Amino acid sequence: MKKLILTAAAAIAAVFVQTTVSAQNSTAQSQSNATSEQAAASKLNLTDTELYNAIWAMGLMFPDGFTIDISTMRQPTEGLVVSYAATQNSFDRKSIPAVVKHAREHQGYVGGWYNPENGKYYFDSNRIFPEDSLAAAVQFARDNGQHTVYIASKGINIWTNYEQKDIRVILDCDMGSSTDDLFALMMLYRYMDMKRCNLIGVIVDRMGRANADIVDVMNNFYGYPDIPIGLETQGIENPHVFITYHNLPYARSRDGVPMFKRTVGDDGTYMESYKLYRKLLAESPDKSVTIASIGFVTSLSRLLQSGPDEYSPLNGVELVRKKVKELYAMGGVFGDAVEPDYNFKAAINFSLKFFELWPKDVDIVFSPGEVGDPLDYRPETVISDMNWTDLHPIKWTYQYLNCDTGQKMWDPQAVINAVEGDALYKLSPRGFVTLTPNGETLFKADPNGNCRYQYPGDKTWCDLVLKYIRTMAIQH
Repeated sequence: MKKLILTAAAAIAAVFVQTTVSAQNSTAQSQSNATSEQAAASKLNLTDTELYNAIWAMGLMFPDGFTIDISTMRQPTEGLVVSYAATQNSFDRKSIPAVVKHAREHQGYVGGWYNPENGKYYFDSNRIFPEDSLAAAVQFARDNGQHTVYIASKGINIWTNYEQKDIRVILDCDMGSSTDDLFALMMLYRYMDMKRCNLIGVIVDRMGRANADIVDVMNNFYGYPDIPIGLETQGIENPHVFITYHNLPYARSRDGVPMFKRTVGDDGTYMESYKLYRKLLAESPDKSVTIASIGFVTSLSRLLQSGPDEYSPLNGVELVRKKVKELYAMGGVFGDAVEPDYNFKAAINFSLKFFELWPKDVDIVFSPGEVGDPLDYRPETVISDMNWTDLHPIKWTYQYLNCDTGQKMWDPQAVINAVEGDALYKLSPRGFVTLTPNGETLFKADPNGNCRYQYPGDKTWCDLVLKYIRTMAIQH
């Protein structure tokens, strides 16, 4: 399904100038505003030949693609649009009658797009899902051999032609301070819904039980209550907290009833973070685990320094080398700037040990802060996007705390890259990264290096990624 073009009334009128009888031409050309367009569209009574001609003309006018309701000749302004497999090999004018027939027997939408590789124009019968039904739309697309789902209200495509791999992800986060951790975790749940990955565990590298309890709330709210959680107990003392949402797990109604469900509960315990790392890695196939690190590297450092235990006879470095496919890390300052990175400097002793011990044959992709800097998901927009429910942990945070503190969507960039792969990001050449005692990341290009970093995107790219995150936020 190619990009849909939302045409104005004048464009629809232009089609009818070329394709319909003079009386209908006059009607179409009179559509000068939305009200008159709607009135005219509701009265269309085209013959089959006139409809076929109109669809063909639409194709000539909009080679990038279009979708229309054939009963009104109007374009959908919202919905998730997917083509049916039954009509996907329909091309050129001769195919239009069969496509229209299929559309009439189903939802009544026809779309088209021009393929410059073979010079043919393809027409499809389309199905439209509600925009909060992305998982269902993606599954339908895959069942019908379609490469994309088009989001009409946002003008973006979601790719669906990914291989159904067992992408095993561990999220390592500093939950309980910046809200971008919440959105990064939310993205992984939605990827789970779409069968894009398997989140096998969450590591909380910021000390404090409440921070792990937040993840417990999120696991339950999004329908994955059994995802194991590891909590750091020997990390850095009292790191800066930007937004104090650590009380989220204990929010209660006026009647004293807990607002959010939890699995672990007040009397439960969390496994030590590096021990959970060892358990999860030992249980995984070789080179199968992707780590998304969006906080400190305290727990990773302790993992690398760990010795054999009940989970594996390997030490930490050997276990990482054997089991980890790649690491996506939110952090680093590259390019012309030479300055400390917050995540690495805040836990500098752990960070230095991490850079010293991480195997040079296991890839790292860094997501510098400037990649997420332009992605401003405003508090009022967050609340609006989550108004599909009265009680939502992220929405609660934005409703009752001041989240207008310069928060940007930094952390989701590591998660999206980890699951989607490199196609969405422009990455640096390969090289090696060293960390100074002041927390500065120094990149040296080397084709044999295991490190790359994301380049910032332009405005179009930033708009697309923010719309993608917002699309995930409205799912329920």
